[in-house]
Amino acid sequence: MKQVRRILYASDFSRASGRAFTTALALAKPAQARLTILNVIVPLTPLVPEQYIDSATLERLDAQTRHWSQRRLNKLAEKAKRADTRATMLLREGAAAEQIVRAARSLRADLIVVGTHGRRGFSKFFLGSVAERVVSTAPCPVVTVKSS
Repeated sequence: MKQVRRILYASDFSRASGRAFTTALALAKPAQARLTILNVIVPLTPLVPEQYIDSATLERLDAQTRHWSQRRLNKLAEKAKRADTRATMLLREGAAAEQIVRAARSLRADLIVVGTHGRRGFSKFFLGSVAERVVSTAPCPVVTVKSS
């Protein structure tokens, strides 16, 4: 089996992602692997006509989202550092599954770690499963961690 040197951990900062972070650290530390912590911002798509939300408001919301995400990434990187794991942060924008797979390719990741919400039925049908799409398109093995 190929030695794991680069692990990509994708987070949406949910409870499921928190459990996956613990797993990513547990895999990275003994292998002395570099951990890249990724968050994908899904672009805002207003559901109301432009006359109700102006472009300045949308830009402010986007800036606030980026700032919030960066702070959360910083906290995770600090936790990784305290756990004696080398970590870098990556913030991308777009469709989550697509950006996770792109990041894995560009980083030449040996392993991807993602959380799964365990949705079923209508919610899975309408919301889909990011983890499922990552597993089916990833260039490397994927570890999925269920939220509970």
